[in-house]
Amino acid sequence: MTRIKQAKYLPMVFLAASAFTSACNKQGGSETATTAEQNTSASADSADAKYLSQPLVRDMYTADPSAHVFNGKIYIYPSHDIDAGTPENDNGDHFDMRDYHVFSMDSINGKVTDHGVALDVKDVKWAARQMWAPDAAYKNGKYYFYFPAKDPQNVFRIGVATSTSPTGPFKPEPTPIAGSYSIDPAVYTDEDGTSYMYFGGIWGGQLQRWATGKYDSTAAPEPTTGNALLPKMAKMRADMLGFDGPVKDVQLLDKNGKPFPASDHERRFFEAAWVHKYNGKYYFSYSTGDTHNIAYAIGDSPAGPFTYQGVILKPVQGWTNHHSIVESNGKWYLFYHDTQLSNKTYLRNIKVTELTHNPDGTIQTINPLKS
Repeated sequence: MTRIKQAKYLPMVFLAASAFTSACNKQGGSETATTAEQNTSASADSADAKYLSQPLVRDMYTADPSAHVFNGKIYIYPSHDIDAGTPENDNGDHFDMRDYHVFSMDSINGKVTDHGVALDVKDVKWAARQMWAPDAAYKNGKYYFYFPAKDPQNVFRIGVATSTSPTGPFKPEPTPIAGSYSIDPAVYTDEDGTSYMYFGGIWGGQLQRWATGKYDSTAAPEPTTGNALLPKMAKMRADMLGFDGPVKDVQLLDKNGKPFPASDHERRFFEAAWVHKYNGKYYFSYSTGDTHNIAYAIGDSPAGPFTYQGVILKPVQGWTNHHSIVESNGKWYLFYHDTQLSNKTYLRNIKVTELTHNPDGTIQTINPLKS
């Protein structure tokens, strides 16, 4: 998940320059300094204009936004990117996050509030490192926070923590969810109250290491022949703390009812599963990883099978592409991230834009960069 696909976008140095020239002007700087400030600001504005949406949070790096509406308010559960100084590699070790913050918005265009640290790796007994993309759910008068992390053996597991508030702090269970593995948990609760967890990610997400049902640290990042690996799902127990039954494959099929070959990197699943329901149909969306799209498929059941339809979000600036989809006040929105603020693939910022379903149920493709 970590091969770098970078373009030459405006780095943070422009912001630093703007701050410097502003300070000079306040100290009685010359007219030249004022002009430089104006030119720098104009350059920054011009660079910002390249993007479809602007960052929701600017005082820290955030990614992988899972958005939900609880009690009429929008809550965002992202990863918290940091520069840990960890060398970059294809296992994603440089995504070395250590805690989570929760953010809220009264409306899509409203103020974004940071509610502080909701969960820290030091408070999770079984977790050693790499607090990757989380999700949240509400049931039984409680809020449930689901997160992947590596255990002391460097194996990704999925944990759960609880709170009486959507903003936490969340109290983690002492052990990971039995039978869980890999990354990117996403929990969908259907209209009948049944909840399902979808998860998995190849390469650094380790899904390929469980292909035989047992963990194999020597497995290749993904198969090169045969069919592509599939995302996983499990029905949740009534208490939302574990699985109610076995982990199953999520069947992703082309329009001829055939599974994707491993060579089809434009359409095969890589990571970042998400499910939403629209007009009685279930939409399974996901990242294609090294081809950088958010793709989607539609099914008649939360368990699938899901038939591929196309691309929701084209590649963003940066290598990873990770999203969520939520309805608020009668409109649908896509939350996603890019690297506008840092131009570094492991220091990302979350964004939001409106999403449109067509009359036939398909979704209009979004380009995150203006042409």
